[in-house]
Amino acid sequence: MRVFVRPISGSAAAERVLRRLASRARRRGLPPPAALTGDWFGGGAVLAPSVTVPPAEADAFTTLDDLPDVAGPPGAVGGGWIGYLGYGLTDPGRFPRERELPRAAWGWADHVLRRDAEGQWWFEALGAEEPPHELFVELGELVGAVDEEPPSWEVGPLSRPDRETHHKAVHGCVEEIAAGEIFQANICSRFSLPFDGAPLDLFAVGSERLRPARAAYVAGDWGAVASLSPEMFLSRNGSVVRSSPIKGTTPRRGACDEGNREVLRQSTKDVAENVMIVDMARNDLGRVARIGRVTTPRLLEVQPHPGVWHLVSEVRAEVADSVPTSGVLEATFPPASVTGAPKVRALEVIADVETEPREVYCGAVGMASPVGGTELNVAIRTLEYSGGVLRFGVGGGITADSEAEQEWQECLTKAAPLLSLLESSG
Repeated sequence: MRVFVRPISGSAAAERVLRRLASRARRRGLPPPAALTGDWFGGGAVLAPSVTVPPAEADAFTTLDDLPDVAGPPGAVGGGWIGYLGYGLTDPGRFPRERELPRAAWGWADHVLRRDAEGQWWFEALGAEEPPHELFVELGELVGAVDEEPPSWEVGPLSRPDRETHHKAVHGCVEEIAAGEIFQANICSRFSLPFDGAPLDLFAVGSERLRPARAAYVAGDWGAVASLSPEMFLSRNGSVVRSSPIKGTTPRRGACDEGNREVLRQSTKDVAENVMIVDMARNDLGRVARIGRVTTPRLLEVQPHPGVWHLVSEVRAEVADSVPTSGVLEATFPPASVTGAPKVRALEVIADVETEPREVYCGAVGMASPVGGTELNVAIRTLEYSGGVLRFGVGGGITADSEAEQEWQECLTKAAPLLSLLESSG
């Protein structure tokens, strides 16, 4: 099998092309498109024009091992599995009747539209035979720059998490730390509100406006996931595996918050928390890496992201070719930055103090390509849609010196960009 790669003339933004793909799918009665926008696979976007994404809970990890042997040029993606791993995979016995979405879902895309880092569009397809020329022409027409009416939607009253409940969860976590049970844990709360509109439109506007580094959209009969995440959980290309944990946050609402960059850099708590998560990621990857092949190429970089400054690090590992991607995921999932240390006990503490299931939030969304490799984000800043309701979670890492009200304010800071997007009505 090989990948067919053809350049396409056109300059439309990925989000505009995605909306046109959605219109095409509706007209033809096809499954909806899926999308990755931002820094995926070294480029600007990967769009699957139409893909069925069914639940895949029983083989959530092993699905990504089922890839054909494909030859392709450097930089190509061609297609592959696109979908998500929900945080709920870690606690299958919790909240059995309250979940709204499957714990995992994957769909196979045999052709994609890819926009590279220079803005060039490509039609790419996996197969033993060349795809129909008519498909190439049809999809190529969607890449042309055409003005469109902006999308719109309506939202109902916002259901906010209870401040005192969050305070109680933080206090409970601090008590576990004082008792020597854990060193740190990530504690989350959830927002929800009625939504009348197309989740894909919401994702397209959010991606274009906020420019998150690891945005992803997938949908199915079960609902939709619109992830506007800044964080990469895991990438694998051959024997090289990378993770870029984010821990540490201050507001970035404009020039008035420029000084928060240095505030974050000098924060003892945030620096300690980031280093702790880096150690966790190193430990997780060390379980499957070659001996002595786990390194930290970047540590404690302050980076700008939508509405916030973040502390970002990178962990790199080399694994044997015989180690399947499912094995890497079993060693590392869920992401270190949204759990705690030590991870197993932190997961138990989280289950005890949180009152709602996290669903997809704090899991991972992304793609596994037979030619481009596997890339997954951390499903934060992630909107989950089902039954006419949008839900999303926010949270932060709790340490021994955490103050409940300060942690609550950090949650509100992280929620602000999503709430602003929802209230903008396009």
